[in-house]
Amino acid sequence: MKLIVLDRDGVINHDSDQFIKSPEEWRPIRGSLEAIARLNQWGYRVVVATNQSGVGRGLFDMDTLNAIHERMQKTLAHAGGRIDSVFFCTHIDGDQCDCRKPKPGMLTEISLRYNISLSGVPVVGDSLRDLQAAVAVGAQPVLVMTGKGAMTAEDPALPLDTLIFPDLSAVVAHLTTQEHAPR
Repeated sequence: MKLIVLDRDGVINHDSDQFIKSPEEWRPIRGSLEAIARLNQWGYRVVVATNQSGVGRGLFDMDTLNAIHERMQKTLAHAGGRIDSVFFCTHIDGDQCDCRKPKPGMLTEISLRYNISLSGVPVVGDSLRDLQAAVAVGAQPVLVMTGKGAMTAEDPALPLDTLIFPDLSAVVAHLTTQEHAPR
């Protein structure tokens, strides 16, 4: 099985320092939906792993989070794509949970749910915590320069084996080109 794990805010949709608190605030990054559709066409299972502390902070509730994800899925379906599942953590940093990235709990749960090792599986994010979670489970950290990516690229703690791309479309172009490369 081919699997890819994507962060949501800053990778698929525009991020906000004030959080994405309603379906109306969810706006896809140009080309991201088409990139996910291409992944689907290439046989990838596309999974989202996203920290959503806005719920834990009381900025929005679970019904709203579900409505945001429903809008994401419906908008993506119009572009010919789908996300196989969405994993999320609603805790805040102070909760000390194991699921909030950079801790690996969400990714470990994905590994268990899909019965697959995440060794070498691309985990695409725009923040250091996405990449640190990937490293913790042996996955391939992939940084996109959308969202907080440009700032993250300057961080001295950036994992050494991180692949860096301008956006999700460039990640997908790289992955699909690699599949055509002679072996």
